[in-house]
Amino acid sequence: MITKKTATTLSILIHLLIASCSFSAETCSRTSTINYQEVLVDTNSVQKGEGLRYYLEKDPKALSLLNKYQNGTKTNWINAGLGTIGTLMILSGFLTTSSKSGKQSLLITGSSVIALNFLVAKTLEHKNESNLHRAIKEYNARNLPRIYFNSGGIDPQTGHKQGSGFLLNYSKGF
Repeated sequence: MITKKTATTLSILIHLLIASCSFSAETCSRTSTINYQEVLVDTNSVQKGEGLRYYLEKDPKALSLLNKYQNGTKTNWINAGLGTIGTLMILSGFLTTSSKSGKQSLLITGSSVIALNFLVAKTLEHKNESNLHRAIKEYNARNLPRIYFNSGGIDPQTGHKQGSGFLLNYSKGF
């Protein structure tokens, strides 16, 4: 029997995963404006920011920031491992025949590991996004044509986040 506390934890976890899926779907369709033309920023799901490489490689500092951004988007095996451990704990909590408190401990700990891992991964991803914005800012400071790219509420001129808010409260305007 699942307690109210466990059900609440699982509900929060499901909502976090749904929010993650909606964010990743929008990331693949990011565009920037160069010479009044829309340019796809993420040409594929593996190399994010690759659509701007042609322009950013004109400036060595911008190119190094783009490379740093792309290195930060690679798979982090620690996060994958922690997610797997959390999932295994939840599954073993459902499948075990031990005491009620043992089941609850596995379910709560597994859910907590997954939720914490998710928040840390999203925070690191958000922090890494500033490298792309800094690369565009560096390029725009010394080169033409200018790249206009505004994604996720980050000011394209300063590279800093506009306003404040909780990371998972993500919205996109048209």
